[in-house]
Amino acid sequence: MRRRLLVPAGLVVLAVALGVLAFAPGRQHPGPGAGTSLASAVLADTTSSSTSAQLALGKTLFDQTCSSCHGPDAQGSALAPNLHRLGAATVDLWVSSGWMPLANPTSQPIRKPSMFNRQQTIAIAQYVASLGTGGPGIPTVDLKDASVSEGFSIFALNCAPCHTVTGAGDALSNGLTAPPLRGISTVQVAEAVRSGPGNMPRFAAGTISKKQLADLIVYVTRDIAHPDNSGGLGLGGVGPVAEGFIGLFVGVGACVLIGFWIGDRTERDAGEGGHDGEGGHDGEGGNHPEEEEAVEIAHA
Repeated sequence: MRRRLLVPAGLVVLAVALGVLAFAPGRQHPGPGAGTSLASAVLADTTSSSTSAQLALGKTLFDQTCSSCHGPDAQGSALAPNLHRLGAATVDLWVSSGWMPLANPTSQPIRKPSMFNRQQTIAIAQYVASLGTGGPGIPTVDLKDASVSEGFSIFALNCAPCHTVTGAGDALSNGLTAPPLRGISTVQVAEAVRSGPGNMPRFAAGTISKKQLADLIVYVTRDIAHPDNSGGLGLGGVGPVAEGFIGLFVGVGACVLIGFWIGDRTERDAGEGGHDGEGGHDGEGGNHPEEEEAVEIAHA
């Protein structure tokens, strides 16, 4: 009997251990405003002023890698849209994120390592921007007074419905997806907010101010891009779905195993104490009432 009882008891111990590991308190999150130490410097684009050499480099790279789809003057074609008046920020975002250029014009853009270095990317963006006025320029971002807590509030209100609260991305309607937000730079966050890539809405300064944008950038590039998994296991970083599943598995599973263990013991104890006297008969060696009744019927 002892050997049978050890199996469910061991499973109970394992389930409880998993629960402790999953929800054990970890290191604490820095308090609100902790993003100031992260962003103690002003991020400025020192190449924002276009030079003739930069424009020449951008034209050469554009002709080699982009003009086959967007046309020789970026005016667009049947394969790709017109890039005039989009602004340098839009081009910089799409090229630096690896969304462009596409190996196949009909394929879905996906984020991948950019085929250009930073100098080449800015040269392409500035060249395209020089073909027509309009659109946001490559931003200068000041993060020294940014607030992580304010950034979370802005993210939860404006970004989480599509990108999820953990920034892991999600599928949208009509085969569209909201990409994950991990591994992106501060400038890319600012460019995405101001330019609205793909189906993302464009947030002008009247909707998200410059200060709010800085708060959002600090939150995304710190807590979204580098989650510390405070509180136990990371569980893939996909948020409350995985956490709820583990909680359900550990909590309900442990209760079921404990109930099984108690029921098994109760059943065995009842079986061992279900007979009175020696040999399991009533009284001292007497017959059971059922046996006596059967004898009387036989004599009758």
